[in-house]
Amino acid sequence: MNEGAPDNTPATLGDLMNWAVVQLRGAGCDTARLDARILLSEACGVDASRILAWPEDKVTDDAVTRFRAMIARRIAHEPVSRILGKRDFWRHSFKVTADTLDPRPDSETLVEWAIECVTNSAGEVPNEVSNKAPTGASNAGKSPAIIDFGTGTGCLILSVLGDVPGATGIGVDISPGAVACARENAESLKLADRCRFVVSDWDCDLDRELGGKTLAAGFDIMLSNPPYIAQDEMADLAPDVRDYDPYNALSDGADGLGAYRILAGVAARLVRPGGMVIFEIGRGQEKAVHDLLTQHGFDAIEYRRDLGDIVRCVGGRKAG
Repeated sequence: MNEGAPDNTPATLGDLMNWAVVQLRGAGCDTARLDARILLSEACGVDASRILAWPEDKVTDDAVTRFRAMIARRIAHEPVSRILGKRDFWRHSFKVTADTLDPRPDSETLVEWAIECVTNSAGEVPNEVSNKAPTGASNAGKSPAIIDFGTGTGCLILSVLGDVPGATGIGVDISPGAVACARENAESLKLADRCRFVVSDWDCDLDRELGGKTLAAGFDIMLSNPPYIAQDEMADLAPDVRDYDPYNALSDGADGLGAYRILAGVAARLVRPGGMVIFEIGRGQEKAVHDLLTQHGFDAIEYRRDLGDIVRCVGGRKAG
């Protein structure tokens, strides 16, 4: 990869890194060095630390070809996670496909809160945006039941189940491809015996898929990261998101609140008295979602901020 080197000069880890960083920076990639190191590690089958420690290591022609193809995809703004087909989230690695939203670190805010809800049985509920411990859900004991709408990869519910051994769950998604991906992730994490995934447009098909008895028993926690980006905001999204995440996982095609209008009613039907509903939301949507939950019988509404100090989640406890 060095300028002036003969075409048959073997490539080294250092050569490939330097070349890739230049290419990615030229394409406007803000994380050029990190992305290059992750992709080179994958293409060559070596630990990322080796790239720094032994940059003079020779690389096979096959690995060079794989790496060049990966960099070409990244230059086209395809996310690293989609190039690799996996994303690290919470404590696990999740398979990611074209049918699923790419899990993001800010969504771990919801996971953390849900885990607290099923492990804490009491606590003061703040009246303002904060990071204080929430009130626990009903039945916050050994076997809480959790349902996750718009489950995608299953990263939310599977992350919670992984940290709460007694919990069981159901993940719901309208996309058969997403449900298939979530099932694979459950299998790889050895959680398939505690989590069932079903194809349904919100709760339209749940009675048929799950049976009235399951739904009548209710759930202690309801989770959802629904499509919340307004249609008129889609053009402003980074191409890494806009061009690669499924449209229906990003936007409702309207004001971004359509899913919450449906799910607030679903929560009123499915969450047990004293149970919790937790939604991930977009910037500035907390008041609208707060009002929807209040209208459907939820109180003790509180919020959680993400890594960027933006209100990212709204949750409430079902009265009763």
